Amino acid sequence: MKRLLALYLCLTAFQLSVAAADTRPNIVFVLVDDQRNTSLGCAGHPQIKTPAIDELARQGIRFENAFVQTPICMASRANLFTGLTTTTHGYHGNPGNPVSKADLQSSFPTLLRTAGYRTAFYGKQHVKWKKGVNGMKEMFDAHEVLHRNPYLKQMPDGSLRHVDEIIGDKSVAFVESQTKEAPFFLYMSFNISHAEDSDRRPGFHYQWPAEEDGLFEDVEPLRPNLDDPKYYAAAPEFLKHSLNRERFFWGYDTPEKYRVNLRAIYRMLAGMDRIVSRVNSALKEKGLNENTIVVYSADNGYYMGDRGFQGKWSHFDQSLHVPLVIYDPRMKSENRGRVIDDAVTSLDIPATILDLAGVPVPPKYQGVSLKPFIDGESPKNWRTDFYCEHHSGNAKLPRWFGVRDDRYTYANYYKDGVELLYDREVDPTEFVNVAGDPEYSDTLTRLREKALKYKQQYSRK
Repeated sequence: MKRLLALYLCLTAFQLSVAAADTRPNIVFVLVDDQRNTSLGCAGHPQIKTPAIDELARQGIRFENAFVQTPICMASRANLFTGLTTTTHGYHGNPGNPVSKADLQSSFPTLLRTAGYRTAFYGKQHVKWKKGVNGMKEMFDAHEVLHRNPYLKQMPDGSLRHVDEIIGDKSVAFVESQTKEAPFFLYMSFNISHAEDSDRRPGFHYQWPAEEDGLFEDVEPLRPNLDDPKYYAAAPEFLKHSLNRERFFWGYDTPEKYRVNLRAIYRMLAGMDRIVSRVNSALKEKGLNENTIVVYSADNGYYMGDRGFQGKWSHFDQSLHVPLVIYDPRMKSENRGRVIDDAVTSLDIPATILDLAGVPVPPKYQGVSLKPFIDGESPKNWRTDFYCEHHSGNAKLPRWFGVRDDRYTYANYYKDGVELLYDREVDPTEFVNVAGDPEYSDTLTRLREKALKYKQQYSRK
């Protein structure tokens, strides 16, 4: 009798655990390539059309001050997987140290999978793992790496299909295969809106899906906010000889080239938004939308001609500042549609996803869960600064580390022996470098020491 009672209690506990697991939310993470914070309709852009993301922001929350800590695709994506800074995990790209097995095992997709989530990834990957380690197989039940170069892929029938449309196809199929027996995590990693580096022809340099053909043809794209030549003239001399300047001539150096390429970027983002809408529709048709969280962000910002630059990589706001939208169908109505001004970083995303899934966040993670904001709370003692860095081995990409706080931007370009300091309270466009101004000597010393302290804190000995 005692044995039967014990068996009954075990079965009951198991059934309760399954029932609890059934209520855990599904999570879709949408990561866009090379998108700055202002390039969304909900962020106030008057020309770019992103109705699906705008609706997620209206029903969820949008973070006005979201930043990456390493503004380059490879390292930023490794930061997201591992929850660690580039200084800690070591993979800065070109070539960089591959991500270790230990950091792979504590990556947020691995932890979700271990906790019983069905995990899938489709799209751009761009992270190297330690030799003999297959990171994607460790993290995901299903995955397919889908890179651009070229954007248009030949299909079995001979037709061409945009690679991100294929990401949408795979994502929809994954959603359609799900049941309510276990939660799932879907990572949609877009190639949009990265330029096609190997094809610099206007209209091909930025390649949009066919369904967006003709969109924005009657729109005269807005000129960059920092279009005045004075901003290029004020840039550090080494940046004038970097890839930021070189690639400006790939896409923006004539009015017609700028016009054609900006319309192309608008079409790319419209296509991305439509593909996200396809997945949202699949969720609704499966009856999964009421229990599926959507997180939307980008791997880095992007110069769209500002300062006479293209690309990312450097310390200015256009390079670091990204969109971040989180939609949770369980949110209370009074918490929806809010815009959060607190500074958050990409390292907060993996911690947030784990927290929303009810999975413990590893102590080694260097970000903080944003769940309190989702719940309508105002966290006490929230960060007032964060560490940022770029260490790519590409000779045309200067290396730096620094700190951004609620007023100042500090960057140490250590290979060039140059320190930069901007007071955004009086100089929001980061035009005047005040590192040599005696009035700012104490601030320079304080932020220099803060950046070095962060660097030491995050370094592995």
